Amino acid sequence: MDAMPLPKSWNADQILNDLDQHGFALIDDAYSSEYTQALLEECTSHFNQFRDAAIQNGVMSQIRSDHILWINDELKIAQQHIDYLNALSEQLNQAFFLGIQEVEAHFACYNAGEFYALHRDNPQQKNGRLISTVYYLHEEWQEDWGGELRLQDKNEQWHVIAPKPNRIAIFQSDLLHEVIQAKQQRLSITAWLRSRSSIW
Repeated sequence: MDAMPLPKSWNADQILNDLDQHGFALIDDAYSSEYTQALLEECTSHFNQFRDAAIQNGVMSQIRSDHILWINDELKIAQQHIDYLNALSEQLNQAFFLGIQEVEAHFACYNAGEFYALHRDNPQQKNGRLISTVYYLHEEWQEDWGGELRLQDKNEQWHVIAPKPNRIAIFQSDLLHEVIQAKQQRLSITAWLRSRSSIW
């Protein structure tokens, strides 16, 4: 069976090269306007199911204040995004021998004033997360609205990545990063390409 093709806007060679050189890559204009609109509608129609991401096992965390909804098979439009990430995982495995086995993902909503302080997605390589991705699905974003992804690349250089609509940021899960406080509602899908099954 042939591997699922990536969207035409995803330049696999560029993604692989950027990850190899810097530890992160960007995809702009990732999807068609029809798909992005359908995805946004699926996200917003489930707002009542989002939960406070700062509460882990009943304990309040001080480093984040966003709200999330884990994506499962019932969220069929978001599942298409995960299918593409699985296809990308195959290419990453071939290029870098990462051993990615699955993708876990959730919708994330940062309301005005919310943030995620400096952290790594895979501290001490304990949770199997190898590659992190963030897809921005809000309809518009202005420069003074905050919400940027601030990231230290593999060469210890810092980058500030704007949450441009229809953009995907891809980076090594062990890189230090944060989400700067948002001034408007910021919507995304955060996904991790993992080497083993999740425990959530």
